Amino acid sequence: HLQLVESGGGLVQPGGSLRLSCAASGFTLANYAIGWFRQAPGKEREGVSCISRSGGFTHSADSVKGRFTTSRDNAKNTVYLQMNSLKPEDTAVYYCAAGDRFSLCGFSQWASYDYWGQGTQVTVSS
Repeated sequence: HLQLVESGGGLVQPGGSLRLSCAASGFTLANYAIGWFRQAPGKEREGVSCISRSGGFTHSADSVKGRFTTSRDNAKNTVYLQMNSLKPEDTAVYYCAAGDRFSLCGFSQWASYDYWGQGTQVTVSS
């Protein structure tokens, strides 16, 4: 059974940090580029970041550059999203997705990803 599972979400105060994990089961994550997406209530899904198969290339949304870092540990079949200096506007459900169609990774190209996690809620509030 092919599955992606996100974890690490929660409630954090503005300026705080969280690290999201995206763990794969049933397939080898190293064969896939990974995208992180988020969706806030009443808003469209938006791309947050993506990372290539090797981890040598990443791309982030302007709104999170300098605050969020995407990395991966292929030996652990896991990808991470380190989120620092969190703001209330970062509140959303965060999803990871895996796709093998990209030469590097497909930032915001959510329709081209094949496997999706169930999402994890991130709430930034005082």
